[in-house]
Amino acid sequence: MQPTLLFSQLFFDPHKIINKYEMETHKQLTIGLFGFGVVGEGLYRVLQQTPSLKATIRKVCIKNPGKTRNAPASLFTTDRDDILTDESINVVVEVIDDANAAFEIVSIALRNGKAVVSASKKMIAEHLPEILALQQETNLPFLCEAAACASIPVIRNLEEYYDNDLLHSIKAIVNGSTNFILTKMFEDKLDFQEALLLAQQLGFAESNPKLDIEGYDAVNKWTILLNHAYGIVEHPNNLLFNGIQNIQLSDAVVAKEKNLDIKLIAQAQKLKNGKVAAFVLPQFVKLNEPLSFVKNEYNGVVIESGFADKQFFYGKGAGSFPTASAVLSDIGALRYDYRYEYKKLYHQQPNELTHDYYLKVYVSFDDWKYIPREKFEWIEEWHAEAERKYLIGVLHVKHLKENNWWRENGSSLILANEPIIDNLDIVNLKKRSLELAGIA
Repeated sequence: MQPTLLFSQLFFDPHKIINKYEMETHKQLTIGLFGFGVVGEGLYRVLQQTPSLKATIRKVCIKNPGKTRNAPASLFTTDRDDILTDESINVVVEVIDDANAAFEIVSIALRNGKAVVSASKKMIAEHLPEILALQQETNLPFLCEAAACASIPVIRNLEEYYDNDLLHSIKAIVNGSTNFILTKMFEDKLDFQEALLLAQQLGFAESNPKLDIEGYDAVNKWTILLNHAYGIVEHPNNLLFNGIQNIQLSDAVVAKEKNLDIKLIAQAQKLKNGKVAAFVLPQFVKLNEPLSFVKNEYNGVVIESGFADKQFFYGKGAGSFPTASAVLSDIGALRYDYRYEYKKLYHQQPNELTHDYYLKVYVSFDDWKYIPREKFEWIEEWHAEAERKYLIGVLHVKHLKENNWWRENGSSLILANEPIIDNLDIVNLKKRSLELAGIA
């Protein structure tokens, strides 16, 4: 009879269930914040406007105590142990630039029983295996939505919405700074340096602009997203990537002639052999495609899957409040003890990254002597009459990964709109056709 009694108690006394649910979903979150720059101050202000979240900042750890800040002086400390050893703090939010210091903070916080929210993409990308191990060791949440596409909730969607769907490809603009610069260059006719300075003045560029314009920031974000999308754990150095530092105004002229736009695109696609191609490179985009409409500091993500087909996510990818909104969302999720399950890594067969495929590329340059024409599988177009020359051809990805000529001597490499070629029959047929025509 006892099981019946327990059932009747459960059935007729729902207050016990409701109270437990209320206790979990209204858990008081006491935050220790590391960093009070653009994102940190943005979060401080956002939390002041969301009292219903029941989250308060107990202490903020900063590096420079002499700097004037728009918050009470009693809130700040330069000693990280004031946060990491404070038992009343149950959430550590880390939004600093120093990747090594950030990893130390995250490691100590998790081992001290604190949930962690981070926006440090470089730290996460470079220490991904260790962070995954720490989560398993401590069984505590580590959330990092702000480290991907700022205001766009792409990690949570990849974890929850696409957990069982067959993911074919992801194509995205993940760096708002470079997108802002390209927009100002090609629509407002600013030169590169003017556009970069404007991005920094508006808070859209990283403290070190090299991280943005040379593609480091984007590839760090892509390393994180590859894990949540495909269960791939790779160091960013293992991905093929470049930034926009070599793009010329003459490239924009060619793009307009062909009714195309130029964007810094992060792309991952499942190939016919089941492996995943992934890279971050400038790419031509058709004017009627969703990513062509992503301007200025905005980010955009196009996900194509077996059941949901194509879906387009769009939102601000840089700035104080957009990034703070993603941090705020993660903090809110901690009320429910939410954590990433990493289903594609732990519960499914993880996918494997490959460099064994071909890319169709546009290369512009000043001097033929810097271009190894013999390394191209074939060349479809070449224009040598102008001062700035260009060609369109096909290269194996391993060649690009192992050589730097396409990054040097003023060379500019931009991918074709549909760049991936993984069918060897097509490659061989095309080469044979060009040989018969006396071109190859």
